[in-house]
Amino acid sequence: MADNTVNVMIKEISRLQQKLLKGYETMFRIKDVESGVTPGELVYREDRVSLFHYKPAGGEVCPVPLLVVYALVNRQYMMDIEDNLSLFRKLLERGIELYVVDWGYPGKIDRYVTMEDHIQGYLNNIVDFVRDRSGSDKINMLGICQGGTFSIIYSALYPEKIKNLVVMVAPVDFHAGEGLLITWAPFLNPELMVDVIGNIPGELMNLGFLWLKPFQLIIDKYVGLVDRLDDPGAVQSFLRMEKWIFDSPDQAGETFRKFVKELYQENRLAKGEFTLGGEKVDLKKITMPVLNMFGELDHLVPPECSKPLADLIGSKDVTTIAYPVGHIGMYVSSKAQKEMAPTVARWLIERSQVTKPSKRKVAGTGAAAVKKKKAKK
Repeated sequence: MADNTVNVMIKEISRLQQKLLKGYETMFRIKDVESGVTPGELVYREDRVSLFHYKPAGGEVCPVPLLVVYALVNRQYMMDIEDNLSLFRKLLERGIELYVVDWGYPGKIDRYVTMEDHIQGYLNNIVDFVRDRSGSDKINMLGICQGGTFSIIYSALYPEKIKNLVVMVAPVDFHAGEGLLITWAPFLNPELMVDVIGNIPGELMNLGFLWLKPFQLIIDKYVGLVDRLDDPGAVQSFLRMEKWIFDSPDQAGETFRKFVKELYQENRLAKGEFTLGGEKVDLKKITMPVLNMFGELDHLVPPECSKPLADLIGSKDVTTIAYPVGHIGMYVSSKAQKEMAPTVARWLIERSQVTKPSKRKVAGTGAAAVKKKKAKK
């Protein structure tokens, strides 16, 4: 009996050694992993903020373009992380023309960039640029996570510019659910943090996210990698995900201050008390069709944070879809990959009709358009 146990242990150690050796060879051969796999054209830039255009690749072409607004805390290429896990590519294949916001990397000078600058400045300028370039007076908007909250706020302030609104894993009621971020938020002091640090380091934000699920995000995934080290494709996918996880831009100080204090701590948006640039954000002004999608297992944005949207807005055409996935699973799980893009494309095409633009001046007309229309400081 003892001899059998020893033999099993020896075989397992030998197997592990072979995997580690194979993994070393695989890692040595991998020079780099790409960030976003679908080719896009830079069509607009303002300060550190860029806009990329992606042409539809087939299917019934939606006559109204879709503007994708990602969160500030991570990078938008999560939705285009590899060939078989690209929501961008699947939407393009179904006739959706995409414009994607890249918020860039804030520098020290961006400490004083506010939520007003992001939403009423940069985002509004981009929306006007897309409207002018596409010839559509209203465009479709897709907001993800914090970018979804930004999109909800924007659509309430400028409902005349948005044809259809889609949001994914977007918090709107910041006091609902039992997520650790909600639990921790009351104990944060954003005023002191910004006064002392300025911009909030991306590394600090990322460390906080990792500690929301420490065993799964810090230990389990690396232990699990050992069993896949001899699979070059699996290692490539793992490295792409790791690159995205740790590609965390710093947070502009004043934007962080307002977002944490007035939304996470005081829940002003759901209460109808949130203002931006001195203007009240009335969610009842969101009367365009809305598609609200979230994950039932989301630990960052609990589903209870997203569900109330239908009751808070004024739209009579609200579609709510819950997927049995987590926050990142919304983009990389097989179920979401199979169902999400067709659902979004079909929903948008059914509700999109071309409208002619009104005459107006916009920030620019191409990739060389830089800083012609500045966000208010």
